[in-house]
Amino acid sequence: MPDQIRDILSGVQSGAMTVDEAVTALKWSPFEDLGFARLDTHRQLRTGVPEVIYCAGKTPDQVATIVERLYERHGAVMGTRASPDHYAAVAERFPHAVLHQPAQIIEVRAEPRPELAADTPFLLVISAGTSDQKVAEEAAVTAEILGTRVERLYDCGVAGLHRILSERDRLSRAKVLVVVAGMEGALPSVVGGLVERPVIAVPTSVGYGASFQGLAALLGMLNTCASGVTVVNIDNGFGAGYFAHLVCRG
Repeated sequence: MPDQIRDILSGVQSGAMTVDEAVTALKWSPFEDLGFARLDTHRQLRTGVPEVIYCAGKTPDQVATIVERLYERHGAVMGTRASPDHYAAVAERFPHAVLHQPAQIIEVRAEPRPELAADTPFLLVISAGTSDQKVAEEAAVTAEILGTRVERLYDCGVAGLHRILSERDRLSRAKVLVVVAGMEGALPSVVGGLVERPVIAVPTSVGYGASFQGLAALLGMLNTCASGVTVVNIDNGFGAGYFAHLVCRG
Protein backbone atom coordinates (compact mmCIF):
# COMPACT_ATOMS: atom_id res chain seq x y z
CA MET A 1 0.00 0.00 0.00
CA PRO A 2 2.64 2.67 0.81
CA ASP A 3 4.48 1.80 -2.42
CA GLN A 4 1.27 2.14 -4.45
CA ILE A 5 0.59 5.59 -3.03
CA ARG A 6 4.19 6.66 -3.64
CA ASP A 7 3.84 5.52 -7.28
CA ILE A 8 0.69 7.59 -7.69
CA LEU A 9 2.25 10.70 -6.15
CA SER A 10 5.43 10.23 -8.21
CA GLY A 11 3.29 9.95 -11.31
CA VAL A 12 1.66 13.30 -10.55
CA GLN A 13 5.06 14.86 -9.79
CA SER A 14 6.55 13.63 -13.05
CA GLY A 15 3.54 14.58 -15.14
CA ALA A 16 2.77 10.99 -16.09
CA MET A 17 -0.55 11.21 -14.24
CA THR A 18 -2.99 14.09 -13.92
CA VAL A 19 -4.40 15.22 -10.60
CA ASP A 20 -7.83 13.88 -11.60
CA GLU A 21 -6.33 10.51 -12.49
CA ALA A 22 -4.59 10.41 -9.12
CA VAL A 23 -7.85 11.23 -7.33
CA THR A 24 -9.55 8.38 -9.21
CA ALA A 25 -6.74 6.00 -8.29
CA LEU A 26 -6.95 6.99 -4.62
CA LYS A 27 -10.75 6.79 -4.38
CA TRP A 28 -10.64 3.30 -2.91
CA SER A 29 -7.89 4.17 -0.43
CA PRO A 30 -9.80 5.01 2.78
CA PHE A 31 -12.18 2.04 2.40
CA GLU A 32 -13.94 -0.06 -0.20
CA ASP A 33 -17.66 -0.68 0.28
CA LEU A 34 -18.66 -4.23 -0.67
CA GLY A 35 -22.21 -3.83 0.59
CA PHE A 36 -21.80 -6.40 3.36
CA ALA A 37 -18.40 -5.06 4.51
CA ARG A 38 -16.33 -1.90 4.29
CA LEU A 39 -12.71 -2.86 3.80
CA ASP A 40 -10.20 -0.63 5.58
CA THR A 41 -7.72 -0.38 2.73
CA HIS A 42 -5.68 2.31 4.49
CA ARG A 43 -4.94 0.20 7.56
CA GLN A 44 -1.50 -0.94 6.40
CA LEU A 45 -0.55 2.66 5.68
CA ARG A 46 -1.58 3.69 9.22
CA THR A 47 -0.46 0.69 11.25
CA GLY A 48 1.95 -1.30 9.10
CA VAL A 49 -0.39 -4.33 8.97
CA PRO A 50 -3.29 -4.80 6.51
CA GLU A 51 -6.80 -5.51 7.75
CA VAL A 52 -7.17 -9.02 9.16
CA ILE A 53 -10.43 -10.87 8.46
CA TYR A 54 -12.41 -12.22 11.41
CA CYS A 55 -14.14 -15.09 9.61
CA ALA A 56 -16.54 -16.27 12.33
CA GLY A 57 -20.07 -15.05 11.62
CA LYS A 58 -19.36 -14.44 7.93
CA THR A 59 -20.51 -16.72 5.13
CA PRO A 60 -17.86 -18.62 3.15
CA ASP A 61 -18.62 -16.50 0.07
CA GLN A 62 -18.26 -13.27 2.04
CA VAL A 63 -14.88 -14.38 3.38
CA ALA A 64 -13.68 -15.42 -0.08
CA THR A 65 -14.76 -12.08 -1.57
CA ILE A 66 -12.99 -10.09 1.17
CA VAL A 67 -9.86 -12.21 0.73
CA GLU A 68 -9.93 -11.56 -3.02
CA ARG A 69 -10.22 -7.80 -2.63
CA LEU A 70 -7.54 -7.53 0.08
CA TYR A 71 -5.23 -9.80 -1.91
CA GLU A 72 -5.48 -7.43 -4.87
CA ARG A 73 -4.44 -4.54 -2.60
CA HIS A 74 -1.74 -6.15 -0.49
CA GLY A 75 -0.71 -9.53 -1.92
CA ALA A 76 -0.98 -11.10 1.55
CA VAL A 77 -4.14 -11.83 3.54
CA MET A 78 -4.86 -13.42 6.91
CA GLY A 79 -8.24 -14.63 8.18
CA THR A 80 -8.79 -15.76 11.78
CA ARG A 81 -11.36 -18.17 13.30
CA ALA A 82 -11.83 -19.78 9.90
CA SER A 83 -13.86 -22.95 9.43
CA PRO A 84 -13.20 -25.66 6.83
CA ASP A 85 -16.09 -24.20 4.80
CA HIS A 86 -14.47 -20.76 4.84
CA TYR A 87 -11.21 -22.30 3.68
CA ALA A 88 -12.89 -24.31 0.91
CA ALA A 89 -14.47 -21.14 -0.52
CA VAL A 90 -11.15 -19.28 -0.39
CA ALA A 91 -9.23 -22.22 -1.90
CA GLU A 92 -11.59 -22.25 -4.89
CA ARG A 93 -10.26 -18.80 -5.82
CA PHE A 94 -6.75 -19.23 -4.39
CA PRO A 95 -5.59 -22.86 -4.61
CA HIS A 96 -2.33 -21.92 -2.86
CA ALA A 97 -4.20 -20.73 0.27
CA VAL A 98 -3.16 -22.41 3.53
CA LEU A 99 -5.37 -23.32 6.49
CA HIS A 100 -3.27 -23.43 9.64
CA GLN A 101 -4.67 -25.89 12.17
CA PRO A 102 -5.41 -25.90 15.05
CA ALA A 103 -4.99 -22.11 14.84
CA GLN A 104 -7.97 -21.78 12.44
CA ILE A 105 -6.09 -19.17 10.40
CA ILE A 106 -6.23 -18.82 6.62
CA GLU A 107 -3.12 -17.42 4.94
CA VAL A 108 -2.94 -16.35 1.30
CA ARG A 109 0.29 -14.87 -0.02
CA ALA A 110 1.58 -13.90 -3.45
CA GLU A 111 5.16 -14.49 -2.30
CA PRO A 112 6.61 -16.82 0.38
CA ARG A 113 7.28 -15.36 3.80
CA PRO A 114 10.78 -13.87 4.05
CA GLU A 115 13.22 -16.17 5.84
CA LEU A 116 14.41 -14.88 9.20
CA ALA A 117 17.97 -15.21 10.45
CA ALA A 118 18.58 -17.64 13.28
CA ASP A 119 19.68 -14.79 15.55
CA THR A 120 16.53 -12.71 14.97
CA PRO A 121 14.86 -11.79 18.30
CA PHE A 122 12.06 -14.25 18.94
CA LEU A 123 8.70 -14.58 20.61
CA LEU A 124 8.27 -17.59 22.89
CA VAL A 125 4.71 -18.95 23.00
CA ILE A 126 4.06 -21.11 26.07
CA SER A 127 0.97 -23.17 26.80
CA ALA A 128 0.06 -24.58 30.19
CA GLY A 129 -1.61 -27.68 28.76
CA THR A 130 -2.14 -29.46 25.46
CA SER A 131 -5.79 -28.39 25.68
CA ASP A 132 -4.63 -24.77 25.40
CA GLN A 133 -2.71 -25.42 22.19
CA LYS A 134 -5.44 -24.15 19.85
CA VAL A 135 -5.25 -20.67 21.35
CA ALA A 136 -1.45 -20.84 21.65
CA GLU A 137 -1.19 -21.69 17.96
CA GLU A 138 -3.46 -18.79 17.05
CA ALA A 139 -0.95 -16.50 18.79
CA ALA A 140 2.09 -18.20 17.27
CA VAL A 141 0.81 -18.34 13.69
CA THR A 142 -0.44 -14.76 13.86
CA ALA A 143 3.00 -13.50 14.86
CA GLU A 144 4.72 -15.67 12.24
CA ILE A 145 2.50 -14.38 9.44
CA LEU A 146 3.21 -10.81 10.52
CA GLY A 147 6.95 -11.48 10.31
CA THR A 148 8.09 -12.40 13.82
CA ARG A 149 10.29 -15.39 14.62
CA VAL A 150 8.44 -17.72 16.98
CA GLU A 151 9.48 -20.58 19.22
CA ARG A 152 7.00 -22.83 21.03
CA LEU A 153 7.01 -24.43 24.47
CA TYR A 154 3.86 -26.44 25.12
CA ASP A 155 2.38 -28.43 28.02
CA CYS A 156 4.35 -26.72 30.80
CA GLY A 157 1.64 -26.02 33.36
CA VAL A 158 2.11 -25.49 37.08
CA ALA A 159 0.91 -29.01 37.93
CA GLY A 160 4.41 -30.07 36.89
CA LEU A 161 6.49 -26.99 37.65
CA HIS A 162 9.77 -28.73 36.78
CA ARG A 163 8.75 -28.63 33.10
CA ILE A 164 8.91 -24.83 32.88
CA LEU A 165 11.90 -24.52 35.21
CA SER A 166 13.92 -26.81 32.94
CA GLU A 167 13.55 -24.21 30.15
CA ARG A 168 14.96 -21.19 31.98
CA ASP A 169 17.54 -20.53 29.26
CA ARG A 170 14.91 -20.22 26.53
CA LEU A 171 12.75 -18.10 28.79
CA SER A 172 15.59 -15.63 29.34
CA ARG A 173 16.51 -15.42 25.64
CA ALA A 174 13.02 -14.56 24.37
CA LYS A 175 12.28 -10.91 23.64
CA VAL A 176 8.64 -11.30 24.67
CA LEU A 177 6.61 -14.24 25.97
CA VAL A 178 2.99 -15.18 25.34
CA VAL A 179 1.72 -17.48 28.10
CA VAL A 180 -1.54 -19.31 27.47
CA ALA A 181 -3.41 -21.05 30.29
CA GLY A 182 -6.87 -22.14 31.36
CA MET A 183 -8.05 -23.66 34.65
CA GLU A 184 -6.87 -21.26 37.40
CA GLY A 185 -4.56 -19.34 35.02
CA ALA A 186 -1.47 -19.46 37.25
CA LEU A 187 1.29 -20.00 34.69
CA PRO A 188 1.78 -16.35 33.57
CA SER A 189 2.49 -15.35 37.19
CA VAL A 190 5.14 -18.05 37.44
CA VAL A 191 6.78 -17.03 34.16
CA GLY A 192 6.51 -13.34 35.05
CA GLY A 193 8.51 -14.02 38.19
CA LEU A 194 11.32 -15.70 36.22
CA VAL A 195 12.03 -13.28 33.35
CA GLU A 196 12.87 -9.64 32.72
CA ARG A 197 10.90 -9.50 29.47
CA PRO A 198 7.25 -8.55 28.82
CA VAL A 199 4.77 -11.36 29.41
CA ILE A 200 1.43 -11.38 27.60
CA ALA A 201 -1.05 -13.61 29.43
CA VAL A 202 -3.86 -15.31 27.54
CA PRO A 203 -6.66 -16.93 29.56
CA THR A 204 -8.46 -19.79 27.82
CA SER A 205 -11.92 -21.26 28.29
CA VAL A 206 -10.36 -24.62 29.18
CA GLY A 207 -11.48 -25.97 32.56
CA TYR A 208 -14.26 -27.47 34.61
CA GLY A 209 -17.47 -25.73 35.73
CA ALA A 210 -16.04 -23.30 38.24
CA SER A 211 -13.63 -21.98 35.63
CA PHE A 212 -16.69 -20.22 34.14
CA GLN A 213 -15.47 -20.60 30.52
CA GLY A 214 -12.19 -18.83 31.25
CA LEU A 215 -13.40 -16.14 33.62
CA ALA A 216 -11.51 -17.69 36.56
CA ALA A 217 -8.27 -17.71 34.55
CA LEU A 218 -8.86 -14.14 33.38
CA LEU A 219 -9.38 -12.87 36.92
CA GLY A 220 -6.38 -14.83 38.19
CA MET A 221 -4.16 -13.27 35.53
CA LEU A 222 -5.49 -9.77 36.16
CA ASN A 223 -4.65 -10.26 39.83
CA THR A 224 -1.11 -11.51 39.19
CA CYS A 225 1.50 -10.49 41.74
CA ALA A 226 4.25 -10.64 39.08
CA SER A 227 5.30 -7.35 37.51
CA GLY A 228 5.56 -7.04 33.74
CA VAL A 229 2.49 -9.16 32.95
CA THR A 230 -0.31 -7.81 30.77
CA VAL A 231 -3.52 -9.67 29.94
CA VAL A 232 -5.69 -10.03 26.82
CA ASN A 233 -9.22 -11.36 26.62
CA ILE A 234 -10.32 -14.97 26.98
CA ASP A 235 -9.12 -17.15 24.06
CA ASN A 236 -7.69 -14.09 22.28
CA GLY A 237 -4.60 -15.70 20.79
CA PHE A 238 -4.75 -13.35 17.82
CA GLY A 239 -4.59 -10.23 20.00
CA ALA A 240 -1.66 -11.65 21.97
CA GLY A 241 0.25 -12.64 18.83
CA TYR A 242 -0.34 -9.25 17.22
CA PHE A 243 0.81 -7.33 20.29
CA ALA A 244 3.86 -9.58 20.70
CA HIS A 245 4.76 -8.87 17.07
CA LEU A 246 4.67 -5.13 17.79
CA VAL A 247 6.99 -5.62 20.76
CA CYS A 248 9.44 -7.66 18.70
CA ARG A 249 9.26 -5.21 15.80
CA GLY A 250 10.01 -2.29 18.14
